[in-house]
Amino acid sequence: MINHPSLKGVETAAKKLKGLTRITPLEFNKRLSKNVNASVFLKREDLQQVRSFKIRGAFNKISSLKKDEIKKGIICASAGNHAQGFAFSCQKLEIKGEVYMPATTPDQKVSQVRMFGAEFVDIILVGDSYDACQKVALDAAKDSNKTFIHPFDDPEVIEGQGTIALEMLDQYSKGFDYVLVPLGGGGLISGMLTVFKKKSPSTKVIGIEPEGAASMKLALEKGKRISLESMDYFVDGAAVRQVGKLPFKICKEYLDQILVIPEGKICQTILEVYNKDGIVAEPAGALAIAALNLMSERLKNKSIGVLVCGGNNDIFRMPEIKERALLYAELKHYFLVDFPQRSGALKQFVTQILGPNDDITHFEFSKKHFRNSATAVVGIELKEASDLTILVERMKKYNFKFDYINDKKNLFQVLI
Repeated sequence: MINHPSLKGVETAAKKLKGLTRITPLEFNKRLSKNVNASVFLKREDLQQVRSFKIRGAFNKISSLKKDEIKKGIICASAGNHAQGFAFSCQKLEIKGEVYMPATTPDQKVSQVRMFGAEFVDIILVGDSYDACQKVALDAAKDSNKTFIHPFDDPEVIEGQGTIALEMLDQYSKGFDYVLVPLGGGGLISGMLTVFKKKSPSTKVIGIEPEGAASMKLALEKGKRISLESMDYFVDGAAVRQVGKLPFKICKEYLDQILVIPEGKICQTILEVYNKDGIVAEPAGALAIAALNLMSERLKNKSIGVLVCGGNNDIFRMPEIKERALLYAELKHYFLVDFPQRSGALKQFVTQILGPNDDITHFEFSKKHFRNSATAVVGIELKEASDLTILVERMKKYNFKFDYINDKKNLFQVLI
């Protein structure tokens, strides 16, 4: 029988973590507060040693193991933040551990895990996805009789994450009307609910999921845990195919609401908080901030706690983040344009079709011999979303045959 997390367990976890994890800042954000006419406080878990909250749950779980469990060894599966928290804990507690990561994991993430774990962690790269990797790790744990440290479906892990809520209540004695929490497998929000529903029951806890991986929303709608058939892995820190058994039970009973945020909106938020607030947020870290505007009417004159859960954002992802943000804002558009194979055709397109503020940012074309025309892939960035109508009208006026491909997902992904 699985034990349920408790407030007492969270308080015990806080004692274990004292002096090990940072008491991260709870920062009043003037810009966001002005945007929604409320008092917005950011809980900066991106400033933890491993740049995410995951160290709390991992350390609390590992430090709770019995001597015989420690002697046999421990295993985890993760492509990112849980692996780093696990590795950090192994080194601090001098416990031998194995980290299973997908073979597709970027070298930067593998290097971080190796750095935090040092000689106490062995890294096994296997599988093309997290799901495949986790299956191998679970089988390995069973075969070797080692303890599997789950990233979210475990009471001690949940209690470790709940220490964030204790800190927030200590840091702002007036209390919160709303707390916005990123939601993936459900461990983090379960820890927050465990504390807030006991110590501040009037606070409404809102879970924020990415649109492409809204597994908790689906589970709550259907009344049971369901594995997503397809998902967008972009928000890697919150992209979970199926939520945990324990988090599902807790959220079903206590969660006030779930909001689903498009990945493009999350990308806009990543860029905004970096450019305007100097915060480097990973996609999951920006998830709760991205929900503020969607709730603006309800938030007026309220006190809002917003969890920035992580800052492990790979700089090499920034071009994709910018692209997704522009697409979401309807400022970036792609077309298949049929160009006559004659000199001056491209010049005509530039001078007669493009507006004064339009910019060609992508162009792929190969001349086809023995044909009157050939197709080019053209990406155009606009100044205003409304300029798209004018652009399309010009292409029709000057008889440029085209096909709009932003909304043709399969073709779009192949070509761009």
